[in-house]
Amino acid sequence: MKSSIGACVAYARTSTLEQRAGLEAQIAQLQAAGATKVFFEHVSSVSTVRPKLAEALAYVRERDTFIVTAADRLARNTIDLLNIVDDLTKRGVTVRILSMDLDTSTPTGRLLLSLVASISEAERAWMLERQRHGIAKAKSEGRYKGRAATAQAKAKAKDVRALKASGVGVADIVRQTGISRASVYRILA
Repeated sequence: MKSSIGACVAYARTSTLEQRAGLEAQIAQLQAAGATKVFFEHVSSVSTVRPKLAEALAYVRERDTFIVTAADRLARNTIDLLNIVDDLTKRGVTVRILSMDLDTSTPTGRLLLSLVASISEAERAWMLERQRHGIAKAKSEGRYKGRAATAQAKAKAKDVRALKASGVGVADIVRQTGISRASVYRILA
């Protein structure tokens, strides 16, 4: 006889490895909410390749509850969130978003999901707009230099050019300097 209550599966995500404390906090929060299996990864929210999310979504079964700490941890935008939740709902999986105390097993929860998804997407757009304005202002004041070139930090461009001029192949330049093949080609272009 099957149980009427399924597993409690969770997903946590941070954008970078440097956000380890944030990931640990998410995992602790998910476990406190009852998650028995937590999938987690370090992947940018704009990435369409999120292997652990795909694994988590494939893992859940009918009657399971799928938990995330916040909508932006699960999806890249409103459409993505609604598609993921719709797919899970069709499979008999309930979705809980802890930050909003949202549970899709109720009509109110499903209504709030649409609102939350729209608000989250708007907040992200506003944040990016503020960031662009801040960068433009810093550039106009001469305070913004942009991201330091990775290859420049690991090996000077003149070293790469000198190695190439002395007949060293790209593969050997990569090995000797420790920079990527793409960076070598950018320097040589």
